[in-house]
Order: sequence, then structure tokens, then C-alpha cells
Amino acid sequence: MKTIGIVLIVLGGIMTVFTGFNIITKKEVADIGPIEINKEEKTPIYWSPITGAILLVAGIIVVLSARKK
Repeated sequence: MKTIGIVLIVLGGIMTVFTGFNIITKKEVADIGPIEINKEEKTPIYWSPITGAILLVAGIIVVLSARKK
């Protein structure tokens, strides 16, 4: 249980500081013989810093409750 709490604390801290990232995918537009045309698409993924704070607090609660047992 303590390990899960530590993972939640680390994940919550990272999610609080970094509020999103981009996923870059390559999409093939045309393939004409030896010529290929590709397109890079950026898909942003964002979340609220409140989500990271909730995970951080939940991790602290799990670690403290595991310590009492």
C-alpha cells in the first residue's frame, strides 16, 4: 500500500507541474510509387492541475494510513 501511495504522490506532483503534453502521429497522405507524402499531426492532451493536486493528497493519505497499520 505504501508503494501505491508513493506512486500517487510522484504522479500527482508531475501532473500539477506539467498540465499537458502533445502526442505526435505520422499519417500517410499519399503513396505514389517511390514518392511518399506524410503529415505529422499533433494531438494535445491537457488536464487540470487540480487533478494532480487530488492525486497528491490521495497519495499522502494512503502513505499515512499505511504507516498506522
